[in-house]
Amino acid sequence: MSKDKMSKKIDADEKDYVFGKENYLLMIAGIVIIFVGFVLMSGSEDIFDFRKLTLAPIVVLIGFIVEIVAIMKKTKS
Repeated sequence: MSKDKMSKKIDADEKDYVFGKENYLLMIAGIVIIFVGFVLMSGSEDIFDFRKLTLAPIVVLIGFIVEIVAIMKKTKS
């Protein structure tokens, strides 16, 4: 192979993603935390329960904070 073809092949293999692997993992973790918060909010028993009124919104807010950190975190490269 010529030098031109080798450099094109290397360039094709190295894709530039907007976020790094750690960012994507943090985003997935944030989505899971938000989902858990909404599951804690669900149900038809006592509406004024501590779990639904206090715990679940705090868990959802923590999930959104994790999402913001995942977006704002700089990649190492």
